[in-house]
Order: sequence, then structure tokens, then C-alpha cells
Amino acid sequence: MTDWTILLLVLAALLATGLASWRMVRGPQHADRIVALDIFLAAAVALCVAAALATARTVFLDVAIGLALVGFVATVGWARLVDQGGRS
Repeated sequence: MTDWTILLLVLAALLATGLASWRMVRGPQHADRIVALDIFLAAAVALCVAAALATARTVFLDVAIGLALVGFVATVGWARLVDQGGRS
């Protein structure tokens, strides 16, 4: 059961990464590219969770929490930058 869960999680992360890559290239606005970067981060967190499930080591969960926190702050910063860029 766990092997299937890990496989599905990794495949979903790879699919999300592929779609986000397409949006990075085709995105007509900067906001689209920021969302794509956020999807990359979510996929990285999902891969960290998959690694934690596969190896039964909780250190990967610590990395996932750190990535999520840094990614949230980075997304807020990019959003503020894009929002202020339109006014200048």
C-alpha cells in the first residue's frame, strides 16, 4: 500500500513540475511565472514527503517544513514586487 502511495505522490509531483515548466515558458504575465515557481516549491515539498515515506526518516519532513516556510515568504515577496512594479 505504501509503495503505491509513494509512486502516486512522485508521479503527481512530476506532472505538476511539467505543467509548471510549461507555464513558466508560456506565461504571458509575471504573476503566472510566480505561481509556476510556487508549484515547483509544492512539488519539492511533495518529493520530500515521498522521501520521508520511502526511507522512514523524519529528517525529510523537517526539510519539507523549511521549504514550505521559505517558499511562503518568497511568494509573498514576489507578489508584492509584482504589485508595486505596476505602479512605478
